[in-house]
Amino acid sequence: MLHKSSITGIHLNDEETKRPSISVITATYNAAQHLPRLIDSLRNQTDKNFEWVVADGASSDGTLELLHQVTGIKVVISSQPDFGIYDALNRAIRNASGEYYIVAGADDFFDHDAIRNFRFAMEKSKADIVVARAKYGERCMKVRKGPAWFFGHVAYIASHTLATAFRKDLHRLHDFYSRKFPIAADQLFVMRACEGGANRLECDFVAGEIGHGGVSTVDLVGNATEVFRVQLMLGRSRVMQTLLLMLRLLR
Repeated sequence: MLHKSSITGIHLNDEETKRPSISVITATYNAAQHLPRLIDSLRNQTDKNFEWVVADGASSDGTLELLHQVTGIKVVISSQPDFGIYDALNRAIRNASGEYYIVAGADDFFDHDAIRNFRFAMEKSKADIVVARAKYGERCMKVRKGPAWFFGHVAYIASHTLATAFRKDLHRLHDFYSRKFPIAADQLFVMRACEGGANRLECDFVAGEIGHGGVSTVDLVGNATEVFRVQLMLGRSRVMQTLLLMLRLLR
């Protein structure tokens, strides 16, 4: 079932409607305890010309009730059983109307100027991918300077969630997030897009703070194994990737 709530108390002029449109997308499943901080950060944006598209996996903990109570921003909600986070994100992308989308985890939260900074960068560059920075605990995540066969997707972006805006049309060229990789589907998509001709703009603003509940930060062995498979799918050296896998498993 699809629910749409209208923008409350927000009026857009002709100039604003011509600017790049932005969708923030979130996959949720029984996330009621995490969402309030993300919701507050979206409500407090200095640029409110965006939509929040939530793909829920048939939650039973009050997540949907909480989402339906959100006012002050445009919210698009769908809820149905799915096959995990990337299946949900693919549904959110299809439901999104924005020219660009930004992924936000249920336990992430944005800096109050994040949308404004992303939009300014989009207007300035017309880039396919706008890359910002994000905090993770005490660390500020940024693009790693080095080859993608070694650093993976962080050779191109600082973080898939919160800190990167993708042009939605990239999925028409490079497919959606693969259900074959429950943890590292984002890495496959990012490297395919960046190595397939997508242009990027790296920015020095911090988009917000990433929560600590992501599966790639919890299941380190699973993440390392999927990264290995992704790199092989992209044609990297099996010998080199096997050595890197062994090093990651030993850490």
